[in-house]
Amino acid sequence: MLPFVRTLWEVERCVGVIEGEGLRRGDTFKVWLMAEVPSMVFLADEFSRLCDGLSIGSNDLTQLTLGIDRDSGRLGRLGYFDERDEAVKRAIKLLIEGAHGAGRTISICGQAPSVYPELAEYLVSLGIDSISVNPDTVVKTKKLVHLVESRLGRREVQRL
Repeated sequence: MLPFVRTLWEVERCVGVIEGEGLRRGDTFKVWLMAEVPSMVFLADEFSRLCDGLSIGSNDLTQLTLGIDRDSGRLGRLGYFDERDEAVKRAIKLLIEGAHGAGRTISICGQAPSVYPELAEYLVSLGIDSISVNPDTVVKTKKLVHLVESRLGRREVQRL
């Protein structure tokens, strides 16, 4: 998993280093990218072609999309840091569409789906492949995923 990638050339160089060390991508070795930076949102399809999958880092993506320090107590109390913000949701949608358009898997990590069931529901409606949640919310989230997928006419995918 390559974190915080910003440019296509950066990924190409990293993959080149990996291959130069004799590692070959296949069933037992994959290259994934963290999708945390707005540049990846705009070029999601191109980034996806360079890897095996994307993992949305919802905390950093929110921070960088909204231009807010997620650790700022003052701004957080004012409601600025919110993964449910429409701009963040649109960024996530573009990432999912870009990854799937390139035939890649996409997941999300971070606390947002654990804290906001409506965001988990939104992710499922977009067809995200997997959702990482806090241990204390696994059962509740699994039931929600099943409910949403049943409503959408999809078969539940056991990836929680």
